Amino acid sequence: MFQALQYAQIGIAILLIISILMQSRGSGVSAVFGGGDGVTHTRRGAEKWLFNATIALVVVFIGLSVASLVLQN
Repeated sequence: MFQALQYAQIGIAILLIISILMQSRGSGVSAVFGGGDGVTHTRRGAEKWLFNATIALVVVFIGLSVASLVLQN
């Protein structure tokens, strides 16, 4: 059971990395130095779905991590 949790955690971590890398960086480096354009950006369509999927993957990853810690002790 513990080994299955570890494999699931690795799989979710890979999916989480992919979903974070797929998200676009709308503001870029210019916003870091105060050069933001001030236009509000709302997520729509696939971008909103990807954002919500990333949040869900984070919640599942944290749940698997806590379950792994509980089963380890």
